[in-house]
Amino acid sequence: MFSPIHDDQGHPKGLADIAFADLSQLRDLDEGYALEFKRNFSPTVQKKLPKIIASFANSAGGWLVIGIADDDHTLCPVPRLAADYSQIIGELCRRHITPAPRFDARFIADPDNPDLGVVVIQVLEGDFPPYIADGVVDVREGSTSGPAASAALVELYGKATRRKLEVADFCRRTVFYAAPQTPLFNLYMFRMGRRVTEAPSRDEVMQHAQAMGEAFRRQGLACRTHHAHDSLIFSVPTRDDPRIPHSAIELFGDESIKLSVPAVLVGPGDYERAVDGLGLTAARPDSTEDTSRGGLRIMSAADTLARVTQMAAILDRYVRERGLTWRQYAVAYELENLAGVILWSDEPLYLSYVRERGPLFCATTDCLSRVRYLDDGAHDSFRARQFAGSHFFEACGLPLGSPDPRDNDLVDTLLRGAHGASR
Repeated sequence: MFSPIHDDQGHPKGLADIAFADLSQLRDLDEGYALEFKRNFSPTVQKKLPKIIASFANSAGGWLVIGIADDDHTLCPVPRLAADYSQIIGELCRRHITPAPRFDARFIADPDNPDLGVVVIQVLEGDFPPYIADGVVDVREGSTSGPAASAALVELYGKATRRKLEVADFCRRTVFYAAPQTPLFNLYMFRMGRRVTEAPSRDEVMQHAQAMGEAFRRQGLACRTHHAHDSLIFSVPTRDDPRIPHSAIELFGDESIKLSVPAVLVGPGDYERAVDGLGLTAARPDSTEDTSRGGLRIMSAADTLARVTQMAAILDRYVRERGLTWRQYAVAYELENLAGVILWSDEPLYLSYVRERGPLFCATTDCLSRVRYLDDGAHDSFRARQFAGSHFFEACGLPLGSPDPRDNDLVDTLLRGAHGASR
């Protein structure tokens, strides 16, 4: 995306990297399609802000700088307020713009007088336009904002439709597993804002790979890196067959991510105990080495959840390492080959729950959850690890947010049981 500020090598700077001294570069720039100046933060300017921000979101994104004169581009620092500028601007957007646009704002203080500074607002191109400010759809027209014509409105709705199709297509990605019908719990993290046509440079790909490798190392896991035509696949190797990964993370050029975690099915030694503990009358397997043939598929709650949350924690580490935010992502989970797999735990509360209500199991064929868009202001504390852990139980038939305290107690108990389980 366009940035009005560049480093010594001419590379565009992101908002987080802009220093007060960099603002001198703005003197040589004119207002235009992606840049606008305001001298102060007066009530009149605050009233115009939603219209300006919405117009940037409906166009290609842009930058609004408060504390730069509109006419001669001289520096006119504004006072630091008791409240954070981003909070004030965010509240203005929530009250006046539908849906809420994605933006970031910084107060860049004057090092010689920290009580004064310049407010820089970066508005990202909207993924689901039109963004409506006080009942009007505005777009950029040169250096100003104005109501969209009918043809522009059609294009805005078309952009939103295309974006939804991109998300849907991404959620059909598949990672190879040599064992047929491997039961998988998948997480899809689609990064919004970037376009699939934006191919990353070789240097960017290397930076992504290094950050993901570091996330694996910090989590204490080895990984193999496989190069696909449009992605990198990081898999945790197993000893027996290098084609059968413990789990895999697929990383795309735009930093969208897919996590695939195979369920841990109980082995021959635990199968009989699980069947008896669950009170099931099940056909015994034909082979002591294959508990899924002729018998039930039973999944270890502790081991599978431990694997899911450990791998999801790598995603959280990667996002922190890269300086990203989960608010840039759309998230969904998928059950693949998990239909009918029964959840097993020897926790006394689970065994009591089973006797009263029956065992938990995946009671649906392969399915994809609804997509959650994390930029709606309701997911500011989102973490992939917590999301994966809680929705793993939802996939097994335990309702999230149940009014029944026993359901919630069971979730807490199973989460504790997974702590320290073998991965």
